[in-house]
Amino acid sequence: MSYLAKNYNRKKISFKYGKGSFLYSIDGKKYLDFVQGIAVNSLGHAHPQLIKTINKQSKKLWHVSNAFEIPEGEKLAKKLAKKTFADYVMFQNSGTEATEAAIKSARRYFFSIGKPKKNRIICVKNSFHGRTLAAIYASGSKKMTEGFGPKVGGFDHFVFGNHKSLKKKISKNTAAIMVETIMGEGGIKVIPDWFLKELRQICNKKNILLILDEVQCGIGRSGDFFAFEKSKVKPDIVPIAKGIGGGFPIGAVLMNKKVASGMTAGTHGSTFGGNPLAMAVGNSVMDIISNQKFLNNIKNTSKYFLSNLNKIKDKYPNIIKEIRGRGLLIGIQLHTDHVKFIKKLMENKLLTIRAAENVVRILPPLNVKKNEIDQALKIIKKVCSKIN
Repeated sequence: MSYLAKNYNRKKISFKYGKGSFLYSIDGKKYLDFVQGIAVNSLGHAHPQLIKTINKQSKKLWHVSNAFEIPEGEKLAKKLAKKTFADYVMFQNSGTEATEAAIKSARRYFFSIGKPKKNRIICVKNSFHGRTLAAIYASGSKKMTEGFGPKVGGFDHFVFGNHKSLKKKISKNTAAIMVETIMGEGGIKVIPDWFLKELRQICNKKNILLILDEVQCGIGRSGDFFAFEKSKVKPDIVPIAKGIGGGFPIGAVLMNKKVASGMTAGTHGSTFGGNPLAMAVGNSVMDIISNQKFLNNIKNTSKYFLSNLNKIKDKYPNIIKEIRGRGLLIGIQLHTDHVKFIKKLMENKLLTIRAAENVVRILPPLNVKKNEIDQALKIIKKVCSKIN
């Protein structure tokens, strides 16, 4: 009997250890892990540099309160600010906390300039911004909010791609527009560069803040450090998490000087956010992933992977409807049942995870090797041939 609550539908498999792109189950089987904790283990399992960093820091200091200065956090915040649009960084523990803090920051900014009624956030319907009460209502998903009433207000929604409905949702009380630059749980849907530019123009014109949620698609996952960089757009607020910790729980909110002016002492806090151990790991991850050579390699790997996935799609058009994504955030949209397809992949020792719209989500580590991509392609092709 398990004493764990039943809020997860867990697969009947557990792992003893991992190394790089692979997981090894307790019964001795080797799996190619293209889930990586859902885009969390950005450098794969047991990366030697991260092990060295954790060992070194763990012997010095794990945790102190944010009542004191934390040099490791100052160092990571500076690296993030110098690499991005941000002027300030506010550390959290997770993605959902980061999006929650992003919402608070947007509302607090307008409150601080004497516009407390300018507090509504526009989001994409059936998006994903986390699992807190505010985040599930921001996501606009009936499935996620069922049974968690009363409704948390302050959110309006438009359908992905319906620009007219977005414009109709804007009112004098709109504080921000919040979208995932690449929708992960929603089916690996990339927001086009032209639309990101249009969002920025709308926000400038209407005095609205632009929040780009890069919890899943940021920190190199797209091939750029942030997915929005390709559009040349500068957001006002960006929540991040997942990849920045390389497997260690870290979240953060990046913001410009204007937004940060509203977040004065006492307006937000976190017991564990920004602790020395987490910040030491984040600094190591940042040093590796922010390197342009590393990012260029992600783009080259992605090009190879996507090209070969499309060849499989062309060979099995009755099974694969579309190949989606950017960088190493990849989706295979199927005509057939994606749950069964994922199960067949797992039986062939490839681990993937589902997303909305009948999509198989593929999230290898960012340092995945070409021969590991080839192994995954071989398994995907084999499963297609068996179903066909």
